[in-house]
Amino acid sequence: MVIGTLDTKGAEIGYVRDRIRALGGEPIVIDSGILGQASGITADVTREQVAAAAGHSLGEIRKAGSRGHAVEMMREGVRAVCIRLHSEGRLQGALCLGGAEGALLGAYAMQALPLGVPKVIVSPSASGRRPFGPFMGSSDVLVMHSVVDILGLNPIAISVFDNAAAAVMGMATHAGRPPAGLGDRSVGITMLGQTTPGVMHLRDALERAGWETVIFHANGVGGPAMEALARQGALAGVVDYTLSELANSLMDGIHATGPDRLTVVGEMGLPQVVVPGCVDFFNQGAPETLPERYRQRRSYYHNPVATLVRLEPDEMAELGRIVAKRLNGARGPVSVIAPTRGFSLSDTEGSALWYPEADAAFLRSLESSLRPGIAFELVDATVNAPAFADVVADRYLTITKEHAHA
Repeated sequence: MVIGTLDTKGAEIGYVRDRIRALGGEPIVIDSGILGQASGITADVTREQVAAAAGHSLGEIRKAGSRGHAVEMMREGVRAVCIRLHSEGRLQGALCLGGAEGALLGAYAMQALPLGVPKVIVSPSASGRRPFGPFMGSSDVLVMHSVVDILGLNPIAISVFDNAAAAVMGMATHAGRPPAGLGDRSVGITMLGQTTPGVMHLRDALERAGWETVIFHANGVGGPAMEALARQGALAGVVDYTLSELANSLMDGIHATGPDRLTVVGEMGLPQVVVPGCVDFFNQGAPETLPERYRQRRSYYHNPVATLVRLEPDEMAELGRIVAKRLNGARGPVSVIAPTRGFSLSDTEGSALWYPEADAAFLRSLESSLRPGIAFELVDATVNAPAFADVVADRYLTITKEHAHA
């Protein structure tokens, strides 16, 4: 698929279409434009057909009342067309050229395609301090900076477009397959740098027991990506070792996620072991950008663009209730295992985020809020201690064995 707004990007889309043909591909051009008229190239899927796939006429979308509403309506059509063509076996890769709205139209469709299907977005918006979450979602979208705006076939644009066409064709030709082998013996595990030693030990223990570990970076995208794969049947169970995304959601940190986090695996009835790794902090940017209201708190300088800010006892208590509420709806087996000597590398005695009163508030709140039937266990260790990770591994192996024989 080659996706773009042909009223403003016709010549550029045409150039990329011809490059893909020259490389042996069969481009199908989807016109995601809303206003103006397509020019310079004929679409294989017209904007009228895209609008119809969204359940609207193009005229209705043009009368949406704002550019944003029109884009929201049209993107449903682009997504529907791509899903249909993939299900028919006609889509082995996707490439989009676009500015802000054009790139979002393509991204929304790409995020609905399976992991492993090549997806490339070329946009001037892929730069600076802009967030990339709307382009990538929790999928494997490759975002390429166009350097210049997408208007004209100058030497810089041609160089970028040539690379983009070659990239998507190379992926489709030499790889471009959904991951194989996930399922009955695959376990998803969440991790951050602050829980890496513990997760590495856990990984080794589970792999010795015959499990395939899949590690997700709990940065606001990794947790939801793990849950999306669980929903697709690609994981047999989960060790949610790092819950920093929930702390970020409570405090509006930069690794925040939506309200479904920590509910999906339970809804699927899959076994899960939950560890409150990294619940002690939420993520902010560079130290000099820290809001004034947080500057008197315990904090840790993680790297030049990341500061970890400590939660206070009342916030930790609230977070404990949130974790329990989300786990209480689980239909499968749940085991909660918590360390008593710190939730992260920086939350240990003598370290920057050490605050035992706050940790205790979280543990009291979590334990008292969990429903009967959810196992809760305290371990006298830090979250990264090998002995703690061994307990987590043992409990995961136990509940998965029990689940298999239930």
